[in-house]
Amino acid sequence: MMRIDIATLFPEMCEVVLSTSIIGRARKAGKVEIHCHNIRDYSPDPKHHRVDDTPYGGGKGMVMQPEPIYRCYLDIIRQSQSVPYVIYMSPQGRVLTEGRALELREYPHLLLLCGHYEGVDERILTRIVDEEISIGDYVLTGGELGALVLTDAVVRLCDGVLAADICFEEESHMNGLLEYPQYTRPEVWDGMAVPDVLRSGHHAKIEEWRHQQSLDRTAKKRPDMMKKYRKQNLKQR
Repeated sequence: MMRIDIATLFPEMCEVVLSTSIIGRARKAGKVEIHCHNIRDYSPDPKHHRVDDTPYGGGKGMVMQPEPIYRCYLDIIRQSQSVPYVIYMSPQGRVLTEGRALELREYPHLLLLCGHYEGVDERILTRIVDEEISIGDYVLTGGELGALVLTDAVVRLCDGVLAADICFEEESHMNGLLEYPQYTRPEVWDGMAVPDVLRSGHHAKIEEWRHQQSLDRTAKKRPDMMKKYRKQNLKQR
């Protein structure tokens, strides 16, 4: 079973999201183990629980100190009896993709470090961080939202979390294409009908239609993906 630890200044924010919907059910069912840790609990300052200070060299904002983070890291190792693969959620990291999420699900233990303010002291990154990951080329007020996105993307791929692997194998980005359009009842809504082929019961034709729709959607909405898909197919021939 995979274990994910999240080191953050706002564990309650993370717990609200991770205790609901599919991820919440997976935790309750014992499909995945997720723990949120308050970095302030590891502050050397017992009175004020301070975890940040002004940056050397000047500049606005505050920087998270290395010691509370390192103490949290060591306590997680003590609790779990394992050394986690540590990911720092950062706009400077590689952008998260479905492919990387698939790779990360193979790690038995992940620790997601959430920075805040102007970030964290560089020395803690050097000491414990294995990889930096971003969820997009923009800046957020903290790493919590990124950690939640990464957790959701990885956990849903773990065994037993979804009803079957096919639930994610045909989705957007899994095969280099966007997913085909989906329909449900009623058969006609606001004058728009479900495509005839989906009601035909002819599975081969349905698969052919869906594949073509994926190709068309990808070419229209994400030409960059379509270019990569065509290049990859040429290499495989």
